[in-house]
Amino acid sequence: MSRLILSLPLSLMAVQTMAQDYPVTVQSCDRSVTFDAAPERAVSNDVNLTEMMLVLGLTDRMVGFTGINGWNKLDDEMRAGVAELPELAERYPSREVLIGAEADFYFAGWNYGMRVGGEVTPETLAPFGIAVYELSESCTHIMDKPKASLDDMYADILNLGQIFGVPDRAEALVAGWRDEIEAITADVEPGAGPRVFVYDSGEDTPFTAGRYAMPTALIEAAGGTNIMDDFEKSWATVGWEDVIARDPEVIVIVNYGDVTAEQKRDFMRSNPAFADIAAVRNDDFVTLEYVAATPGPRNIEAVRTLAAAFADAAGTP
Repeated sequence: MSRLILSLPLSLMAVQTMAQDYPVTVQSCDRSVTFDAAPERAVSNDVNLTEMMLVLGLTDRMVGFTGINGWNKLDDEMRAGVAELPELAERYPSREVLIGAEADFYFAGWNYGMRVGGEVTPETLAPFGIAVYELSESCTHIMDKPKASLDDMYADILNLGQIFGVPDRAEALVAGWRDEIEAITADVEPGAGPRVFVYDSGEDTPFTAGRYAMPTALIEAAGGTNIMDDFEKSWATVGWEDVIARDPEVIVIVNYGDVTAEQKRDFMRSNPAFADIAAVRNDDFVTLEYVAATPGPRNIEAVRTLAAAFADAAGTP
């Protein structure tokens, strides 16, 4: 078992696994999906979804993962966790890749390994015996749902626990995370923190997180307000004019890909158009790794990081 799993709030080694009665039915976006038995040849897409599988101890039920090395660099914990698994595709897998792996389960999301109208969807995979569970945060792309919440991530862990017959592990993890969040935010006054802009990427137009993306939930848990909370999108582009007008007091940089967090920070610091933004003027930047800014186990530490950064920003003259 990797250090990643053992370093989480509760040691899963101490949790006794209860037998799971099948069939089980879980809600996946706007679908009810029934499993007559636990999947045996699962594939997960993206680093954050793969990490959900790892913390539940499901690598022995996996035949591989997809969508990581095309965008992300694995840290030591993740590299150890997936060491015995092949990456079947560096970016989004084709239907043929999943069929060729003889997968019976695909854990992905909309814009996390699947595209609306694309060749890989729950409907296109069903004829090949590949069941799909969709990342809850991503459901906004195909249905109406409330703004992003940590409950989205908790629901995914609990549903995966049901699907794979390890509900006790899932419940223990979620209970531990809830306790951690309560402790982290005990002294946080909701909405009293800074105005925050999430800078994912892009120079001509910035790619950012709207009300349906996980950073909004992380920022709010830490006491801040996403300046794009009224942006009825998940992840999308906005205009720099809006960012300047809304004058964020803290800028959260999502670190991944070829452009480093430091390069993104330098771009904002060196552009005269941003000189009057409070966060730039006071150098109040905080970096979140992609795996922490998207739904997954590291969301808990992300809230801790943001709460500390917001407290520091409050002390800026």
